[in-house]
Amino acid sequence: MTDLLYLYIFMLAAFTGYEVISRVPVILHTPLMSGSNFVHGVVLVGAMYALGHAETPLQIVLGFLAVLLGAANAAGGYVVTERMLAMFAPKKKLPNPGQEA
Repeated sequence: MTDLLYLYIFMLAAFTGYEVISRVPVILHTPLMSGSNFVHGVVLVGAMYALGHAETPLQIVLGFLAVLLGAANAAGGYVVTERMLAMFAPKKKLPNPGQEA
C-alpha cells in the first residue's frame, strides 16, 4: 500500500508542477529559473533523503530517478543563469584592423 501512496504523491506532484509551469508566460521562464535555483537544490536534497530511506526495488528506482533528474535540473538552472548573465556582461572592444595599438 505504501508504494501506491508514493506513486500517487509522485503523480500529484508531477501534475501540479506541469500545471504551474504551463501557466507561466514564455518570456518569464528564464528569469524564474535563475531565481529559483535554490529550489532545485532543495528538491535534490529531498530526493537523496528519499533514496536513502528506500526499501523496495521500486522505491530505489524512483529515488534514483529523482536524484538523477533533480541533479540535471539544478545543473541546467545554473547553466541557463550563466548564459543569461553573459548576455548582460560588458563587451570588450576589439581594436580596428587599420589602427596600430
